[in-house]
Amino acid sequence: MGGGGGVLLGMPGPWADDNREPSDLYTSKIGGLPDWPFPAENLAPNLLICGACGSKLCLVAQVYAPISSGTLNIEDRTILVFGCIIPNCGNTPLSWRALRVQKVDSERESSVSTEEVVPSTPPVSVSKTNWLDDDSDEDIDLEALSKALSEAGTLASHSKKKDENRRSESVVKNSTLVARTGVDMETPVVPCFYMYTQEPSSKDIVSSICSTYSELSVKEEQICNYNDDEMGDAGEQEVYEYDKALSADRTYLKFKKQLDANPDQCFRHLYGGKPLLATAELGDPGNCKLCGGFRHFEMQLMPQLISFLLDGADDCQKNVLENWNWMTLVIYTCSKSCSNSFDREKSTTSGWIVEEEAVLVQFEKALHESILPGYFS
Repeated sequence: MGGGGGVLLGMPGPWADDNREPSDLYTSKIGGLPDWPFPAENLAPNLLICGACGSKLCLVAQVYAPISSGTLNIEDRTILVFGCIIPNCGNTPLSWRALRVQKVDSERESSVSTEEVVPSTPPVSVSKTNWLDDDSDEDIDLEALSKALSEAGTLASHSKKKDENRRSESVVKNSTLVARTGVDMETPVVPCFYMYTQEPSSKDIVSSICSTYSELSVKEEQICNYNDDEMGDAGEQEVYEYDKALSADRTYLKFKKQLDANPDQCFRHLYGGKPLLATAELGDPGNCKLCGGFRHFEMQLMPQLISFLLDGADDCQKNVLENWNWMTLVIYTCSKSCSNSFDREKSTTSGWIVEEEAVLVQFEKALHESILPGYFS
């Protein structure tokens, strides 16, 4: 998904049969329970606690986000976004958290090197089986041919059986884990549906940009038509306020037009790109806590997912979700996607790291305050 590609939009797929049903870490979804690649009890408990009220956070989005670029190639990598569903608690940035779950490179190389296939019989001589060559003057050795075909069949059967046994062992192992741990009924959940990704239509993007600048031109002309007499003594202050409002207007209109072009989008992913902002001001994501390097934009959640969650929510959940008033949740991650502090000997997460990244929240309140009352009327 990452590594120099264009924007990918997360679009809604089917609803889960059960909001707590398990999938895997390579599945993108909204809501439900997180799919940890190791026993959940081995996770640091403070990572899933609300920084505002101390309650358990619920999964809002799980997005499979591999990286493939000239310097990075990480297949086993997922971004998880959590939020608090305690009433009025989701309106503070402390109630949101993003985690990067990633398998360490050396573990991946180790797993590849252990999967060796040892032939049970010596290789078949080519010279004894080249019986389709019209230029060969040698007689066909039917006995040797029969033996060679038998050996090839045995090898293929052995390889297939080994493959099936490996898959069967994996299924049994996973089933045993589920049976042993049971379903997590303590962690709060919101309705769960699965996601697929698509690229935005270039036609829709061009149309949105043209429409945006057309509306801005109208607003700018309206502002210019104000004269000093109408503004009175506070004319200079009014001009400043309108300039400020126009700046907010530009940012929000661009945001809204991109939403209108693909109204069902639930997330936008653009690894190392620029976020689509609802308001001009955005906080500082800080540096990576592991390596100290800078963080860059990776993805953002879009407000339409709240609407979808409300469609699948019960009355109790609706009361909570209606209190979420954010316009977008912007996720910044380590630009190196590092795993510097990983200690394999002390690890309890089977070669995986779980690192907290930055969530920057843009709320409706901040948007409304930045625009003069009646400006859009």
